[in-house]
Amino acid sequence: MTRRLVVLGAGTAGTMIVNKLRRRLPRDEWEITVVDRDDVHPYQPGYLFVPFGRYETEQLLRPRHDFVPNGVDLVLAEVDRVDTSADTVHLTDGTTLDYDYLVIATGTSPRPDQTPGMLGSQWRTSVFDFYTLDGARALAGALATFDHGRLVVHVTDMPIKCPVAPLEFVFLVEAWLREHRLRDRVELVFVTPLSGAFTTPVASEHLGGLLEERKVHVESDFLVEHIDNERKTLVSYDEREVPFDLLVTVPLNMGADFVERSGLGDELNYVPVDKHTFLSTQHDNVFAVGDANDIPTSKAGSVAHFSIEVFTDNFVEHVAGRPMTRAFDGHANCFIESGDHKALLIDFNYDTEPLTGTYPVPYAGPLGLLKETRANHLGKLAFRWIYWNVLLPGRPLPLPAAMSMAGKHPVDRTTEDTTKDTTKDTA
Repeated sequence: MTRRLVVLGAGTAGTMIVNKLRRRLPRDEWEITVVDRDDVHPYQPGYLFVPFGRYETEQLLRPRHDFVPNGVDLVLAEVDRVDTSADTVHLTDGTTLDYDYLVIATGTSPRPDQTPGMLGSQWRTSVFDFYTLDGARALAGALATFDHGRLVVHVTDMPIKCPVAPLEFVFLVEAWLREHRLRDRVELVFVTPLSGAFTTPVASEHLGGLLEERKVHVESDFLVEHIDNERKTLVSYDEREVPFDLLVTVPLNMGADFVERSGLGDELNYVPVDKHTFLSTQHDNVFAVGDANDIPTSKAGSVAHFSIEVFTDNFVEHVAGRPMTRAFDGHANCFIESGDHKALLIDFNYDTEPLTGTYPVPYAGPLGLLKETRANHLGKLAFRWIYWNVLLPGRPLPLPAAMSMAGKHPVDRTTEDTTKDTTKDTA
């Protein structure tokens, strides 16, 4: 009897899954279907650079069907709800898809409608986002005419996809202002709901130091209640106010609405799962992967990559009735653009904070951890080719899914200069 696997979402995680599992599951025993609302696959990390005039549309968008392998059905439709009692997916066009196993990989999306005033009269006039391509393009136009005033970069709440991206924007716009001889005319403010610049203490301390060096004021522990469009001001729940001339905001991120309608999610529509196996805590034949689940690590492409390596092995064992033997450790690494054609790289997991050292080859690199180098910047730019040609097609990438400690060492936080690279950058 043929078994049916349905994957909801043909983004990074979903596309990798169907490519890898199509090779692992016998074609005469398994039907695989992947569902998405359209046939456009975006390279979302590229949105960060669009406001600064980099990347053309054709470099950031490709058809989803180009990456769906033979033997996998691609269905273009919106998901209405999942009926877990009947193992059925209902689409908004009235179509139903029966499944034996379901993988939810529908990611997370910015929801400016969830913050009062964000979609008010200043939206795309003096309030912009860059987590959508339309928003990034509109912001490019705004920056082209912005020559003085108060520029505020704001994060509504966590979690967000690519949590370092708001900081990257701050560093890039600071460098852009210097390049255009406008830095002395612009006050830069970074507004965050966190107690520091980032989620982990080591990275927060290091990145906070970079913000201080660049004379960026940090307004921490700021939970926005609403945006006052008439006064062009962010207002927090504790009644603090941050005025702006140009606001670059990261709206609240939420999972797909059908997750709520299906009774599968938490208050932000993320699916609760076992953080090591991605199996739903409610259903033994439902998994949630990538940004769609509630695991306590970054919603980032590297997490999708490393976790899918673990997931595919476990899935094959699970459907064969065997115990799942692999455990995801929360491994994530992120390039952080810091301006002036340099970037940092951080590498961490559930239990280990970012370390210093080298990556991916111990002691050889070529990438340096927790320090600014040109090699890291070039590595971030090169990742776009890797994404389209290696990652999405599910081809092997010689990086271990689990975090390795080889060639790395903890930051000594007792001395000030250990969080900064004092050697000459020759990369």
